[in-house]
Formats: sequence, structure tokens, C-alpha cells
Amino acid sequence: MEDRARKMSSPGVDGDPKPPCLPRNGLVKLPGQPNGLGAASITKGTPAAKNRPCQPPPPPTLPPPSLAAPLPRAALAGGLCPPAGLPLGGPASVPVPGPPVERPPLATDEKILNGLFWYFSACEKCVLAQVCKAWRRVLYQPKFWAGLTPVLHAKELYNVLPGGEKEFVNLQGFAARGFEGFCLVGVSDLDICEFIDNYSLSKKGVKAMSLKRSTITDAGLEVMLEQMQGVVRLELSGCNDFTEAGLWSSLSARITSLSVSDCINVADDAIAAISQLLPNLAELSLQAYHVTDTALAYFTARQGHSTHTLRLLSCWEITNHGVVNVVHSLPNLTALSLSGCSKVTDDGVELVAENLRKLRSLDLSWCPRITDMALEYVACDLHRLEELVLDRCVRITDTGLSYLSTMSSLRSLYLRWCCQVQDFGLKHLLAMRSLRLLSLAGCPLLTTTGLSGLVQLQELEELELTNCPGATPELFKYFSQHLPRCLVIE
Repeated sequence: MEDRARKMSSPGVDGDPKPPCLPRNGLVKLPGQPNGLGAASITKGTPAAKNRPCQPPPPPTLPPPSLAAPLPRAALAGGLCPPAGLPLGGPASVPVPGPPVERPPLATDEKILNGLFWYFSACEKCVLAQVCKAWRRVLYQPKFWAGLTPVLHAKELYNVLPGGEKEFVNLQGFAARGFEGFCLVGVSDLDICEFIDNYSLSKKGVKAMSLKRSTITDAGLEVMLEQMQGVVRLELSGCNDFTEAGLWSSLSARITSLSVSDCINVADDAIAAISQLLPNLAELSLQAYHVTDTALAYFTARQGHSTHTLRLLSCWEITNHGVVNVVHSLPNLTALSLSGCSKVTDDGVELVAENLRKLRSLDLSWCPRITDMALEYVACDLHRLEELVLDRCVRITDTGLSYLSTMSSLRSLYLRWCCQVQDFGLKHLLAMRSLRLLSLAGCPLLTTTGLSGLVQLQELEELELTNCPGATPELFKYFSQHLPRCLVIE
């Protein structure tokens, strides 16, 4: 014992014996060693400390955290650090925090995924939803599918069972995403009834229905609009089995948008049904070869207040007399299309320009009788016009473009296949600083030199030069350098 005491009491700086370090709380403080390792704290009775005091101690074997002895405050004051894993002791010590809260991996973190999935297209989202349940749960929120319309073909609505019977598909995935509109292709009356019975949102949640190339009859149309009380937008395209009587029996006053195209049984009486039964109609799109000027006289003052968009597409029988009926019955139109109404002339355009001063969009494409004079009427009277479509107006020349150059509000101009437009006409367009979209596709007389001048339209966002002989690879490179913010369609 005496030898042990002498070993632990080394002379101090003053020559006085230094008292040994007494153990406290199971720890021994070793004096500084001549090798410069400094002080260290180890568990009492460690053989390594007694036999090899000049070497760093090996890592101690620690008891579980609940059994480890706390570190004295005196040791902390002396600059000692507890071994790894040893908790700070003492009744006044800061409590050791618990284990870190586990966070989900980044690949399944819903907060991150909610921001990430906005960068993908609708088709890509459909694929990503098949990766795992976590991704599907996030992607199946209605916000990611707003404004999209699922297209379902008749053959996709049924699963064939082993016995050969057919079972209607489960539409719960569509309901989870909250789709408010559907396009059904090639369906029959029975298919529509099955859809209504199997889609949980069909009665009130569906706002828009589109039927294309379908065999729906008058009875099927009536049942659909009677059962689906939420439908306010209806499209019928290529449906040749319903008649005008079906429109009289099924149309509801709640419908605000109607589109009918390529339906062979639609004629003047169908327009009468529309004008009488749809007082709140805001948008009408009609493509019917047998509609005449008489039909356009059916519109009443009720539609005059509510209807803002009228599209008459390829209505070959409509003449300037029909245009007279339109401008008097629907004075509040903001968008008008006479595309393919081949009997409309400059006089009809003059009626439009003088009476429909609120127009913001006018489509005169495929009207072969339109000349430069019509463009003068448009430029003089339609000061709010933002979009003008003149595709296939083969009589338009550079003189007509000079009239348009005075329109300060025009943002979109379509001149596809206007075969008489030349470089001189393009020079007039260079003064139109408001232009954001210009289409010159198929204009055969435009040269590379004339087209290169378009770099002066620095605010241009889209330029279409498809099938334009003057559009060379060198020109596209030139545009990429001088119109860097413009999308040039080759």
C-alpha cells in the first residue's frame, strides 16, 4: 500500500508532494504524463492505465446508457471529455435528447413529391403513379389533374372474364383524381348507362361530357342528360343516330356550352331547339353542312345577352344574309369563327366589323372570297381585336397586310398558305410591336431575305415557318441568335 501511495504522489513544482487524485463516482483523474498526452478519464481499475501509463488508453467497454455513471462536474471543469456514448451526469445537467425523429426517405417524402410532380406532363404522371403506393397516393390528388379530360374508348370500358362475360371496369381511380369531364368514343346507349352506374361522381360531379363517333340515340341522350345533372358542357361529334327530336327532348337550360359537329341529322330545326331551350348558352360551336341562313334567325334576345362565342365551321350554305342575322341577334360576341363558310364575302365581313365592336377573336380561314377590302374593314372598326386567322384566304395580298399594320392590339396573326403574300407585305408587319404569334406556314413567295427582317419583332414569342421555301437552315440559326426568346417552328 505504501508503494502504491508513493507511486501516486509525485513531487509538485515547488518540491512539495502532490496529493494523489482520489476516485470520485468511479473515475480516476490521471496526472499529466511526460509524453504530452495530457489528462484522460478512464474507468477505475483499468489495467491499461496502470501498466502502460504513457500510451493512450484503449476504448473502454461501456455499460448501457441507463447504467453508466455520470461524469462529475469537477472533471468537466478540468477540461475532461466523457468517452463516446457516456452521458453527462449530475442532477443539474442538461437532459440528453432522445433519438432523432425518423423521416421518410426522400423518394417517399410527400412534401417533396408534392412539389416535384408539378414538373411532369399528364402522360408522365400516369406512368409515375404506377411506381409505388406512396407515389400514387400523392399523384391521385385532384390538383394534379385539373383541366384534363380522360378519353375512354368503348373497348376499354369492359374486362372480359374467363367465362367470356364482360365486366365494366373499375373507375375508382378516376373518381379519386376528381375528373370533372370525360370523352367517350364509340359508345352506345348501354355503355353510357353503365358509365353512369359505375362512376361515383357521374350524377353531380361531372361537368362536361363529350361523345365522339358514338351510336347514341335520342333515348340515350335523354337519359344521359337527365341522370347527369351536373353536365353544363356538352359535345357531340360524329354521332349520326340521334335526331333533332332528340335535342328537343333532352337539352336542359343548365347547359352553357354546346358543340355539334359531323352529325348528319343536324339542320335548321336543331338550331331552333338550341335557341329555344338554352337561354344561358355562352358558347356554341356548330359544324353542319345543311344549316342555312334561316337557322341563324332563330337566335333571340336571350342568347344576345349570354352568348359570347360563336363558331360556324364549314357551314357551306351560310351567306351574308346569315351574317346579318348573327350580328343583330348576338351583339355581344367576343369570338366569331366563319371558317369554311365559303359563300361569305367582303360585305359580310363589313357587317361584322361595323356591328360587333367587342370582338377579340375573328376566324375567316378557308373563305376564298375574302379580299384585301375585308381587311380594311377589320382594321378600321375592330380596335379590340387580338387574334385574326386568315389561313387559305388566297386573295389576300401585301395591300391587305398594310391595313393590318395599323392594329395596335393584334397579338396573333395567322397567314398560312396565303399564296400572294410577298416580302414587301412582311415589311408592313414589322411595325406591329404588339405581335406575339405570327404564322407564315406555306407562303411560297417569301424569301430568306424578307423573312430575316422579322428579327425586328423582338417581342415575338412564336413564329411558324413550316413548308415555307424561304426558311433555310441558315435562317433558323440566324433567328436562334437574334430572337432567342422566340419559338421558331420549322
